[in-house]
Amino acid sequence: MVPHLTTALKGPLLELEQRILKEQPAIERWFRSKWLEHTIPFYTSVDLRNSGFKLAPVDTNLFPGGFNNLNPDFLPLCVQAAQSAIEKICPEARGVLLIPENHTRNQFYLQNVAQLAQILRNAGLMVRIGSLLPEITQPTTLDLSNGATLTLEPILRKGNRLGMADGFDPCVVLLNNDLSAGVPDVLKNLEQSVLPPLEAGWTTRRKSQHFGAYDRVANEFAELLHIDPWLINPYFDVCDKVDFHARTGEDCLAAKVDLVLEKISAKYDEYGVKDDPFVIVKADAGTYGMGIMTVKDGSEIRDLNRKQRNKMAVVKEGLQVSDVLIQEGVYTFETIDNAVAEPVVYMVDHFVVGGFYRVHTARGVDENLNAPGMQFLPLAFESCCAFPNPDCAPDDTPNRFYAYGVVGRLAMLAAAVEIEGMIA
Repeated sequence: MVPHLTTALKGPLLELEQRILKEQPAIERWFRSKWLEHTIPFYTSVDLRNSGFKLAPVDTNLFPGGFNNLNPDFLPLCVQAAQSAIEKICPEARGVLLIPENHTRNQFYLQNVAQLAQILRNAGLMVRIGSLLPEITQPTTLDLSNGATLTLEPILRKGNRLGMADGFDPCVVLLNNDLSAGVPDVLKNLEQSVLPPLEAGWTTRRKSQHFGAYDRVANEFAELLHIDPWLINPYFDVCDKVDFHARTGEDCLAAKVDLVLEKISAKYDEYGVKDDPFVIVKADAGTYGMGIMTVKDGSEIRDLNRKQRNKMAVVKEGLQVSDVLIQEGVYTFETIDNAVAEPVVYMVDHFVVGGFYRVHTARGVDENLNAPGMQFLPLAFESCCAFPNPDCAPDDTPNRFYAYGVVGRLAMLAAAVEIEGMIA
C-alpha cells in the first residue's frame, strides 16, 4: 500500500521528481564524492513531509528506534550496509556491544533492539546487549510480544574498555541510546570506537545546528539540479533563553515565529500555494515527540494556557526547555484510509535500506505525527528507495520512493557535517 497524495500531481513537486529522475547519474556521482569527503553516521533515520509542493526533512535521528518497522524483504540490504560500516571502522571487529535506551517496558522499542541485534549478527558479528540500568546486575531475558526474546546484560568497564564479566571485549560500542539524560561516566574516554560519537547525543546536540548544516548541503544540491532549495529545505530560526513557566523569552519567540511565517508566505505566493503557512515550535534538543506545537501566528505564543506551557517546558528525561527551534511547518498531504501519513527513511552507513510510513488517525495535516496514540501505525515501504524506474511516471511508487531516499541522504550528509563540526 502506498499513501494517496491528496494534492494534484502537478506543479513544483512533480517537477522536482522529474528533475531527480532525469539527473540520477549526476546525483549519484555527487553523493559518491561526498561519501569520500565525510565520515557518515553508522545509522540514521529521517522524518520527511510531502506536501505536494514541497518534500523536505523535518527531523533527523542519529539513534533510530524503528528497525522493527522495516520491510523484512530488505533485511539483506541492512546486513550488507552494516558490513560496509563495520569494515570502515574496525575491519577486524568480531564483537559489538549494543547499548539501548532504558525502555524495558516499551515492547515496540525492544523489538527494534532485537531486530538491530539480528542485523549485526547476520553481518557476522558477536552481539551482546549491555544495559545502563543499575538494576540489571545479571543477564535478564525479556519476552517480546512478537514471540522473540531479548537478553540484557550488565556492562563491565576495565580501564578504558567496556565489555562483560565473562571476558567479552568488543571492538565497537554501538549506542541506540540518545543520551538525553546525559553521558554516563561508564561511556567516557573509551579506547573502543563509540558509534555514534558521544557528541551526537542530545546532551550536546542541537537541531538548529543540524538544520544549519542541512542549509549548506541543500543549497549545494539545489545548485547541482538548478532548483529552488526551498523545495527541499524548511526555513528555521532559533530562540534561546526561553522559560515557558516564567514566561520569559516570549517576545523573542513570538517575533521570530512571525518572521519565519512571513518568509513562508512569500514562497507560498510565489508558488501559488493557497494553504495557510504555519511553523512548528519545538525544543532545540530532544526527541520522542515531546515539547512540540503547531503555531500559525506569533500571538499564540503569548496566549498559551498553563497546560500548554507545561507541555512545552519539559522534554524526555524531564529536561527543561530553554532553547527553542522555530521550523517551517511542512504539510503532509499523503493519506491512508483518511489518516495522515509521513515517510520515515532509514539508512545504515550511506545506504538507504528502506523505511516506513508513520500513520496517525488522530492527527492533522499540520501536526506532528511522532506522538503517542493507539492510532499510530507503521506501514513498511514497498520499495527500498534505491532503484528508480525511468520507464515509470515520476510519481509512481519506485520513483517517489527514490526521491524520498535522495532527500533522506541529504539529511544524513548534513548530520555528518554537523557531527564533524561538534568534534572538531
